[in-house]
Amino acid sequence: MDHSGHGTMTDLPPFTLGRGLVWSTDPFFLVGCVLALLLYGWGVVRLARRGDRWPVGRVVAFTLGVLSIVLMMCTRLNDYGMVMFSVHMVQHMVISMLSPILLLLGAPVTLMLRALPVAGRGRKGPREVLLMFLHSRYLKVVTHPAFTIPMFIASLYGLYFTPIFDFLMESRAGHITMMLHFLAVGLVFFWPIMGVDPGPRRPGYLMRMLELFAGMPFHAFFGIALMMASSPMIGTYENPPASLDIDALADQTAAGGIAWAFSEIPSVVVLLALLYQWYRSEERQARRTDRAADRDGDKELEAYNAYLASLHARKG
Repeated sequence: MDHSGHGTMTDLPPFTLGRGLVWSTDPFFLVGCVLALLLYGWGVVRLARRGDRWPVGRVVAFTLGVLSIVLMMCTRLNDYGMVMFSVHMVQHMVISMLSPILLLLGAPVTLMLRALPVAGRGRKGPREVLLMFLHSRYLKVVTHPAFTIPMFIASLYGLYFTPIFDFLMESRAGHITMMLHFLAVGLVFFWPIMGVDPGPRRPGYLMRMLELFAGMPFHAFFGIALMMASSPMIGTYENPPASLDIDALADQTAAGGIAWAFSEIPSVVVLLALLYQWYRSEERQARRTDRAADRDGDKELEAYNAYLASLHARKG
């Protein structure tokens, strides 16, 4: 069955990276990615026109995040991912872990809050609606670790080790829904941990690190379970097309290795980002403390000078 709309999956040649990177458009993700870049670019241009600077690093991070989604969903990688478990696992890992981190480092919410115009008194525009969403009870629930960590884990074990995965892979709509779910889970998991944007909760840096490492081991266990299996565990990938010349069990073992290894990469990236943010926060706090101490010192000096002047006046 052709799930992607790009031709039959049985005539795919053996996978190589060069073939995988050939353009193969998925209209849904292509339109979404183009709109995301246009909106972000509009925000940057709007700030620039009024004389405000927006960090280049954030623009680069957000652009790379969007392009990583394009790479996974709008090339032949997406076609191969429908019939090769290993390629699908690359898609899953990138969409759920790497893409969200890059998008969040781009601070798109902060950009929109600064770029969108303020509505008149008594009216609600896009900026006011965005603020309401940021302060909503719904967002507080879905970004809480009691929700994000179990959802992060369920996206592996509850999806792949149940009939849900095979059901979603039977249709293009199901496949798109699954990929959007991966992206959403990654965003709500990493947002409170290392996101630059304001959110409903912002725990301390030590707690953020604990949240990060609470979910990562389950990725490793999931990958090991796939690697140690003695038979194919996912119905969708039990009978790969003969044209691919691959063994289903070997492909599953490769998918498990990808899941196991990939969990380390985002962990290191997020940890480095957290440590940098922590360092900058401490640096800003130190500067505020120094300024406050300087002001207090000036006041004490002024008081002492006034005291000396009063003594001099009495003697005079």
